[in-house]
Amino acid sequence: MADVLSASSLPQVRRPVDRADPARWIWLAAWPITAVFILSNAATPLYVLWQRSMGFSKGTLTVVFAFYIVGLLASLLVSGVASDRLGRKAVLLPALGLALVACLVFATATSVVALIVARLCTGIAVGVVVSAGMAAVSDVAGPGHRAKAALLASCAMVFGAGLGPLAAGILAQTVPGPTVTVFVVEAVLLVTAIVAIWRLPLPRARRVGGGSWIRVPSVPREGQLPLLHGVAAFGPGITATSFVLSLGPSLLATLLHSTSRILAGGIAFVMFAAATGAQFAVQHVSRRRILLISVTATVLAMAALAGAVTAGSAPLLFAAAILAGAGQGLGQLAGLSLLNATVAPHRLAEANAALNVGGYLAAGTLPVAAGYLSDAVGLSTSASVFAAVLAALALVGGAIVVLTRHRVAEPS
Repeated sequence: MADVLSASSLPQVRRPVDRADPARWIWLAAWPITAVFILSNAATPLYVLWQRSMGFSKGTLTVVFAFYIVGLLASLLVSGVASDRLGRKAVLLPALGLALVACLVFATATSVVALIVARLCTGIAVGVVVSAGMAAVSDVAGPGHRAKAALLASCAMVFGAGLGPLAAGILAQTVPGPTVTVFVVEAVLLVTAIVAIWRLPLPRARRVGGGSWIRVPSVPREGQLPLLHGVAAFGPGITATSFVLSLGPSLLATLLHSTSRILAGGIAFVMFAAATGAQFAVQHVSRRRILLISVTATVLAMAALAGAVTAGSAPLLFAAAILAGAGQGLGQLAGLSLLNATVAPHRLAEANAALNVGGYLAAGTLPVAAGYLSDAVGLSTSASVFAAVLAALALVGGAIVVLTRHRVAEPS
C-alpha cells in the first residue's frame, strides 16, 4: 500500500496562530465536532414516531441505524487521506454542508428509504469530523498542547452524541412538529460550525506526489501497536453504546411500559455524559490503565444489561448505559492520545480514521444482528446474547493490552 506523503513533500502554509491563547482555538475547533455529533444521535428519540407512522420492525430500525455506520466507514476510506493532503477545511466544509442536507431529509422523511438516506449522509459527515475534525483540534493546539487537544476532541464527540438525543427528546415531547423542529434547530447549530471552521487558522496543504486516495486507512510502523491498543478498547465500547442507541429506547419501553421520548433521549444523554465525565476524571492516569478501565467498564456494562433483561430492571439498564458510555469514552481517549503521541501531524487524520474504522466495524454489525435476532426470539433474549458476545470481545481486548503492557507509550 502506497504511503501518504512524507512531511518534507507536504508544504504547508499557516496563518498566524495566537499561541498566547491556544485554548481559544482548541475550543473553537472542537465545536464542529460537537455540532455534527449532536446530529448523529438526534434521531434516536424520534424513531418511535417514525416506526408508528411507517410501520417498520426492530430489525429494520437497526438497518437504518447501520446505514449511518456504512456512510461513516465509506467516508473514512477517503477523508483522512484527503484531509492530510488537501488540508482540513477542504474536507470539513463540504462535510458540514452534507450534514445540512441530512437535516433537510430527516425533516421531510415519509419513508424508510428517506431515513436511510439521511443516516447515510450523517455517517459520511461524522466520518470526516472524527478524522479531519479531530486532527484540526490537534493542529491548532500545537505540539505543546496535544494531550489537551486529544481530551477536548474526544469529549466534544461524546458530549455532542449525548446532547443530541436529550435535546431532541425534550423538543419532541414539548413542541409541535417534532420531526421538523429538531432538525431546524440542528441546522442552525451546523451553520455556526461552518463559521467556526471558516475562522480557524488551519494549515493549507497541497498535494505533491502520488498514492491512492481511496483506501483502508493505515498508520506508520510506530503507530501500529498504539492503534491496536486503541481499537481493542474503543471497539467494544462503541459497540455497546451503539446497541443502547439503536435498541435501548425499545428495551426501556418494554421495561417501563413507557414511550416517553424524553426518557429515550435521557438514557442516551446519561450514557454520553458518563463518557465525558470519565475522560476528565482520568487526565493524569496512565494510558495503559485507561485502556484497562475502559475494557472493565464495557464488561460490567454487559453484565448490567444481562441483569436488566433478566430481572426486568430499568435501573440496571441505566447502569449499563452509564458503564457503556464510560467504556467508549475512555477507550476513545486512550486511542486518540496514543496516536497523537506517536504519529506525525501529516498522518494524523488518517490515523484517526484507522482508529474509527476498527471501532465502528463491530458497532455496525453486532447491533444489527441483535435487532434481527430480537424479531425472531424476542428483545430480552437477543440483548442477553449480545451482552455475552460483546463481553467476550472486550475481555479479548483487555488481554491484548495486558500481554503487550511494556510497549504502551506514556506521556512525557
